[in-house]
This record gives sequence, structure tokens and C-alpha cells, in this order.
Amino acid sequence: MVPYRGRLAIRIARIALAAACLAWYARVADERFPSLLALLAAYLVYAIGVLFELRLDSQVRARIALVADTAFFGFWSWIAGSGWAGGPAVGWMSALLAAYLLASAVLLHDLIYVTGTAVAAVTLAAVFAPHRETPPVWVAVAVGAMAIAVAFHKRYLDRRLSNTLRHNVIIRSQAQGAREAERQRIAADFHDGPLQSFISFQMRLEIVKKLLARDVAAAGDELRQLQELCRSQVGELRSFVRSMRPADDGVSLPASLSRMLDQFQRETGISATFSGGNLHDPAETEVSLELLQIVRETLNNIQKHSGATRIALSIGMIDHRIEIRAEDNGSGFPFSGTFSLDELELLRLGPVSIKRRVRMLGGDLQLDSRPGQGVSLQIRIPV
Repeated sequence: MVPYRGRLAIRIARIALAAACLAWYARVADERFPSLLALLAAYLVYAIGVLFELRLDSQVRARIALVADTAFFGFWSWIAGSGWAGGPAVGWMSALLAAYLLASAVLLHDLIYVTGTAVAAVTLAAVFAPHRETPPVWVAVAVGAMAIAVAFHKRYLDRRLSNTLRHNVIIRSQAQGAREAERQRIAADFHDGPLQSFISFQMRLEIVKKLLARDVAAAGDELRQLQELCRSQVGELRSFVRSMRPADDGVSLPASLSRMLDQFQRETGISATFSGGNLHDPAETEVSLELLQIVRETLNNIQKHSGATRIALSIGMIDHRIEIRAEDNGSGFPFSGTFSLDELELLRLGPVSIKRRVRMLGGDLQLDSRPGQGVSLQIRIPV
């Protein structure tokens, strides 16, 4: 769509050319042909009139204007060829009209209309121009060729823009889906973790309230248990907040993982070791963020459910794949054996969020569960 000022410039150029043609013909024309003067005056009135309807533009109005401009160009070419207006300046006036006609066609219309206008302009110039005055013909041919070339390039840019906009819509939709999935994951984690602890705390407070009226010693024991519950709530809240933290800006993936393990060890007291290997950061930042989130969720699951006292995490590059391996000495899952990602999804076993993230990255997962002895988790992500 041509901006308002561009369309205004086109209308003003039309008025200027119409006024110039009318003034020239009124000065040199034969008085026996007043009807031609009236037609030129009518076109000038039309050009002035549409200037005031600029904000009411539509495709239909633009096509009507193109037909009117083409007809006027043919009319003036006929006048110039008849010799009634006289002088070489009339031929150059036709050349200016041809340039205006094709320029407005390129700006306001697509390739089909530009091509049709160019063919019409060249034909009219060739039919009506005198043999000794060829500027209108050559100008029409040159400008017509340029107009068609520009129209082809315009169509190419329009298609690229359309594809880009379509891709942007798809990306926005995927981003919205990812945000919604993340909201659901956060809500589920909060519901299953800190919220349940708060509900339990509230219920225990009601018990303490009743015990204070009957058995103060039992109420004291209950209060001590509530203190232990508060400590566990603090740990769960810290884990929950840690899972929400983004990656460190300007820090490599191995360095971010090392910091994460150090912080996890300080906050939980669980011994943690890390090996970075020969890893280079993925080209896409989203992959690094997802890998960090996978490791966070693995650590949170170990802290909340496994009862482990030791965890070992390693990450490296093997056969153009990033490989993450996490092992702990906790209680393990209630099932035993080694399972792939497809098998875990089919049997509905294993950590749901981690499986979903690995699948989204196009990776693979292998989980080795040994109840009472710990879990080994191996993830491979292509890069």
C-alpha cells in the first residue's frame, strides 16, 4: 500500500500535467475544435476532484483512475499526432504523460495491470505519434520496460514479505504455545510442591489449635514438627524459585551448569560433582535454555523425591549431539529397568516435563532405574 503522501504526490502530478496540456492547447489550438478543449478541461476538473477524495481510495477507484489516465494519454497522443497543437514540445508532453502513467501504475497496481498499461501506452504512442517525432514512442518503450521490471521485483518482494509474515505468525503461535505450556508446568509444579506444603501446614495448625485446649505437651510436639515442616517448605520454595531463573547472560552452558550444581549443593547439602567435557554452546540460545531447564528439573526431582546424598552430572559432545548424564544414589523410581523415551511415553512412566522438553528438542532419552540404588538419566540432543 502506497503511503498517503505518495498517493497525494501522484494526484498533484496528474493535476500539473492536465493543467499544462490544457494551457498549451488553449494557446495554440485551432478555434474550430472547442470540443477538444472541453475534454481537456474535463480531465483537469476530474484530476482536481479526485484530489479531495484521496482518503476514500479503493482498488476499484484506482483501476478507474488508471483507465482514465490511459485514455487521456491516448487522447493527447492523438492530438499531438494530428498536428493541431503544433511544435515538438507536444511530443515531449506526451513523453511526460507516458512516464507519469507507467509510474503511477507501478506504484498502485500489480504486475498484470502494469504490463497491460505498458502495452497500451506503447501501442497508442506508436499509432498516433508522427514519424518525425519519435520521443513519445521511445520514452513509452523505455519506461514501459522499466515499469514491468520494477513490477516483477515488486511482486518478488511482496511474496517474500508474505512468506515472512506467515512465518512470523507461525513463530508467534509456537511461542504462545510454549508460554502456555510453561505456565501450565509452573502451575502444576507449584500445586504439587509448595502449595501442598502450605495446605499441610494449615491443617497442622488447626490440629495445634485443638491440642492447646486439651494437651499442651502434645501441642508442643506438634509445633516442633511444624518447625521441621517449615524448613522443608523453605527448601521447596528455594528449589521452585531456582527452577524459574533464566540462564546467566554471557556465560557458557558448561559454566552455567557448574554454577547451578554449586548452588544446589550449598542449598541442599547433597554432594554434587560436575564434568563439562568438550562442549561448545549450541548455535541456538533456545537449546541452551531448554537444556538448563532440563537439568534444573532433574535436580529438583532428585531433591524432592529420591533422598539421594550424592549426584554426578556430566555434559559433552558426542557425534554432533550434546549428551547429558545424571546419576544419583537415591531410592530410584518405583519401577526397575532401562527404558527409552518412546517406551517411557508408551508406559506413562518417568518425569513428564523432562520427556516433553527432550521430545521438543528432537532428542532421545534413556532412563535406568534401580529401586533402592538410584537412577541414571542419559539425554542426547542433536545440534
